[in-house]
Amino acid sequence: MSGPGLLHDGPRAPRGLRRFAGPRPPRPETCELCGVAVPQDGHRHLVQTEQRALICACTACALLFDRPGAGTGRMRAVPDRYLTDPAHRLDEGAWELLQIPVGVAFFFRNAALDRLVALYPSPAGATESELDPETWQTVLGAGRLSTLLEPDVEALLLRRSEGRTDCYLVPIDICYELVGRMRLLWQGFDGGSEARAALKTFFEQVERRARALPPTAQEDGRDGIR
Repeated sequence: MSGPGLLHDGPRAPRGLRRFAGPRPPRPETCELCGVAVPQDGHRHLVQTEQRALICACTACALLFDRPGAGTGRMRAVPDRYLTDPAHRLDEGAWELLQIPVGVAFFFRNAALDRLVALYPSPAGATESELDPETWQTVLGAGRLSTLLEPDVEALLLRRSEGRTDCYLVPIDICYELVGRMRLLWQGFDGGSEARAALKTFFEQVERRARALPPTAQEDGRDGIR
């Protein structure tokens, strides 16, 4: 970026008038490690674990943090898996224990803090909700998805709709993508029709990508002994 002041490449416009050069083209996305251009959509992300921040990464740089042993440093690559557990449904009472004022929330385990962090979308962006470990264990800890959750880079994404709550294990970057979209579209007290439509489309995409965990022996009606 240039320093303070204005750079002129031609005659100055009269004082009091602003030269109109048309809208500026959008800045291209680049890898924040090596500077190479990355696609606007579909590029990888890394999590800076101490700052709880996402940074864009090209495929080559992201692969450096996908290697065995690279997942314990200050940066971790966000994986690309989507899972759901059809056998683990949350009832209305479980949702009430979470004390989330909207119908969507996501939860991830912060390795540096060694605790769960609960967030939900709002007109102001991602809003954090304090959640004590006992409540986490009561509501979500018994599910298989919680045992598979990778700290810092994956989240349990919950949606309460029509009397039931669905839970997905997803990459954490899509949760922040959802927060940004809701903040942009939110209108009025309940978000408005445009935000609700975007939310519906978002979860339809998650549902299509999510792989269902196979049933356990008990759930499949078998005792596991041959």
